[in-house]
Amino acid sequence: MPDSLAQPIEPAAVPTHRLAEQLGAEHRGPASAISTVASSTAAVQPGSLFVALPGNRTHGARFAEAARAAGATAVLTDPAGADEAAAAGLPVLVVDAPRTRLGEVARLVYRNVPGAPKLIGVTGTDGKTTTTYVLHALVEALGLRGGLSGTVERRVADRAVATRDSGRLTTPEADYLHGLVARMRDEAVDVAAIEVSAQAIERHRVDELCFDVAIFTNLSHDHLDDYGTMDRYYATKLQLFARERSRRGVVAIDDEWGARLAREATAPVTTVSMDAARGADWTVAADEVGIDRTEFELVHRDGRRLRSAVNQPGWFVALDTALAAVALLELGLPLERLQQALDATDGLQAAIPGRLDLVEHDGPGPRVYVDYGHTPASFRTVLRTLRRFTDGRLLMVFGADGDRDAAKRPDMARSAALADVVVVTDYNPRFEDPAAIRRVLVDTIATEFPDREVHEVADSAEGIALAVALAADDDIVFVGGHGHRRDVEVRGELIPYSVKDAVRAALDARRGADAEPGGTEYGASL
Repeated sequence: MPDSLAQPIEPAAVPTHRLAEQLGAEHRGPASAISTVASSTAAVQPGSLFVALPGNRTHGARFAEAARAAGATAVLTDPAGADEAAAAGLPVLVVDAPRTRLGEVARLVYRNVPGAPKLIGVTGTDGKTTTTYVLHALVEALGLRGGLSGTVERRVADRAVATRDSGRLTTPEADYLHGLVARMRDEAVDVAAIEVSAQAIERHRVDELCFDVAIFTNLSHDHLDDYGTMDRYYATKLQLFARERSRRGVVAIDDEWGARLAREATAPVTTVSMDAARGADWTVAADEVGIDRTEFELVHRDGRRLRSAVNQPGWFVALDTALAAVALLELGLPLERLQQALDATDGLQAAIPGRLDLVEHDGPGPRVYVDYGHTPASFRTVLRTLRRFTDGRLLMVFGADGDRDAAKRPDMARSAALADVVVVTDYNPRFEDPAAIRRVLVDTIATEFPDREVHEVADSAEGIALAVALAADDDIVFVGGHGHRRDVEVRGELIPYSVKDAVRAALDARRGADAEPGGTEYGASL
């Protein structure tokens, strides 16, 4: 079971009057002591400072009484929420714009300082999760203690940490993240890898953290419902590479955005590329020797080189591994030590949940891979890699997020059309009409790729079953988007569903086994 703590092992109490002085905050009511910070009542524990944030629909101060009942000993809020918070009978600290102060508050309470542990932030559209897991595996291969925070899970050394209410965010809120970093410090973690989304930068979730190294993987069409243009999306990512946020940057310059970021970052930057003509500091060459092994060579402009392999398919994993390796070198780790650690295991053994996972099964049938990538670029990259390793056809099952960046849907469909057979299903429709989402995807393929075989099946499990039934034993079926997830979101409700379970049931049915239907047929509930 995951460890339930996200704060230091023995948090030291901080008097509220002292915290008020440090923040320049107004202090109302008697003094008390606080040891943790929580911006939601679900995360409140005995001794918490409850941060009551103003929201679009209601003010967090409305929940001050619930926070007190859960053990909160003080509230921090803005002038608009101060009176309602005080009515709960707790001391109140009052500041303007508390969301922008949340990182500062958490840093002071948890006593976080730069370099303990070393923090490596990873940002980009695609590759963040892979790079953080590769970093964690490299740190362990070096015999060091690692930490991880990302889309899939949080880890302190070799233990998973319960995510509580922050579990669905790529980057958790600042109060949780600072508590997690403090826990890592207390458990002597040497290096921690942290996924940093654009929303996290914009919404102050990584405020007051000093990253020893920040990694940029790439930038492609995503989240334009939030940012409107690629330039605004890029500008948000660029903020992570300012001197006040990161001591150094490691930047892949194979796309125009990475090349631009390397020029515009104010932090010192080391560049990485797969194209020697780009003149990067480090150049990486990849050889996809098998579906479960990619060999690579990383060469510096001064002649230093690192040769190894990773137990994952695709040149893109080799690039992510190179970025992780260069980040560790930027921390001061000797190249020879890293080479020796990789040689000891014949390459990097990195378990990356949801990254081109082969669904294991007994008996004949097509190979079926699931992946968490859900952008047009990630679809193209994975499909082209899988094409290299099949003698038969390539079939793809996918859908598009509801209430998220509708502008990228036609390009997702165009990328999916690299497969020979496409099955369009529902994927996290949320509050949007799922039939309308599917229609855009199907119409794009039918109009622009009239020779492509395309099927529309609302229920994901049924769509997977169709693809598996259509596939020959030497074909590959690729299920994009779901990856490691074990639920889907429909009209505000999280419904249990695993594509891996659906795949296994479909393979059993194909072989004529007496199997229950796979996954949850959530399509019927839409």
